[in-house]
Amino acid sequence: MKLSVNLFMTLDGVSQSPGSPEEDPRGGFARGGWLMPVFDEGCGRAVDEWYSHTSALLLGRTTYNAFISHWPQVTDPEDRVASQINQRTKYVVTSSPVDEVWADTTTALGEDFLDRVRELKTHPGDELQVHGSIQLARTLQQAGLVDIYRFLIAPVMVGEGSSVFGSTNPASTMTVTSSTVTASGVVALELTPGEFRQAAAVVENGRDSIQQ
Repeated sequence: MKLSVNLFMTLDGVSQSPGSPEEDPRGGFARGGWLMPVFDEGCGRAVDEWYSHTSALLLGRTTYNAFISHWPQVTDPEDRVASQINQRTKYVVTSSPVDEVWADTTTALGEDFLDRVRELKTHPGDELQVHGSIQLARTLQQAGLVDIYRFLIAPVMVGEGSSVFGSTNPASTMTVTSSTVTASGVVALELTPGEFRQAAAVVENGRDSIQQ
């Protein structure tokens, strides 16, 4: 399986609490729910496409708790996202017991979770998917384990909050494998990380050019 990170993001890089003010107020974050005013049919189609690749889910404890408080209540058989979340195997990085609602599909991962993730990636399947789980996504990125990034980037700025990217992340040049813009201006991106590249702007024979 490939490991994918799938996140909602503001223009200033924040992924915290997109769904509601109560979703994740850690650190005093009071601007949650920033995605919902611009979430349109195009966003729904993009997310549905994300989950069409799900073989298993890898979640941090906070996102797992948010999911389990919502998705078991969504019983619409036409809702593919709900079906994938409720039925697929879920691996949760946590140090405490998980809720029994999804007991038959949930496995807790402990301090050795990076080694477990490396082992899970050798299993057959499409994708081991991270949704939300910002701190976990950042740790996986720093460990060089992420194969695919997918973002819904909203035309919103919140000025504070948690981001998957930071000064300790490894340098990388991304290749955009898919991009669309929804009616409300949300950009759906799929990217794969690659070797960091540099170039310089130079003047050659009177022409402005790029020197690789």
